[in-house]
Formats: sequence, structure tokens, C-alpha cells
Amino acid sequence: MNNWFWYAVGAAILYGAHQIFTKLAADRISDGLGGFVVEGSAALTILIYLAWLKFGGHWNQTSSSPGVFYSVLTGICVGVGTIFFFLLFQKGGPLSAVPMILASGAALMALAGIFFFKEAPSTPRLFGIAFAIVGLFLLRK
Repeated sequence: MNNWFWYAVGAAILYGAHQIFTKLAADRISDGLGGFVVEGSAALTILIYLAWLKFGGHWNQTSSSPGVFYSVLTGICVGVGTIFFFLLFQKGGPLSAVPMILASGAALMALAGIFFFKEAPSTPRLFGIAFAIVGLFLLRK
């Protein structure tokens, strides 16, 4: 088993729970304020992790200008994406639509992997991309 597998399982569980909690919050807090609370608590969680690394003697954090730049772009995407999910749920979007939305994001990542990072375009990967995109369009019904 790959070294990263259990991190993938943890990320999948936590991002799934993230959407469940966003759905529960959406009718109880406005989109902008809800997004701010989500991202603020995420930032606090990461700050605690950094403190644990620093004071636990495991500090191994480095950076570069391009790394900071791409991290800022990532943060912008996460922030706007969080607001979009709040709006989706506030407008009556179903929680069951989230897997197809995320699968479409995964299709985008797979295409970027193939075209920009020169990853192998296997037949199963190409079918997965096509199914993810079809799934997103099926949401319109």
C-alpha cells in the first residue's frame, strides 16, 4: 500500500464531512459570514498544527516565492468555492449533488495532470474524466 493512502482516506472523510456541515450551516448563517467562519477556523487549525510542529521539534517548513503565490491562489479558490457551496445549499441544492461537483473538479485535475504535468492518460482515467463531466451535466435535471 502506498505511503499516502491513509492520508487520502482521511482527506476524503474530512472533505465529505466538510460538505455535510456546510449544508447544515447554510440555512443558519449567511454565505459570506459562513465562508469566513469556515476559512478562519481552517486557518486556526493549521496554525495549531504549525505550533505543534514548532514546539514538538518537528519543524520542517520551507517556502519560496512561487510556493507562496500558488498557495495564495489555492486559498482564493478555496474561499470562493466555500462561498459557492453555501450559495448552492441556500438556493436549495441537494447534498447528493456534491459528489458529482467534486468529481468534475477531479476531472479538471486529471486533465491538468495529463496536459500540464505530463501524467499518463490511461483508458480508465479518460473514462473517469468523461463520466465525471457527464455526471455534472446530469445535475441539471
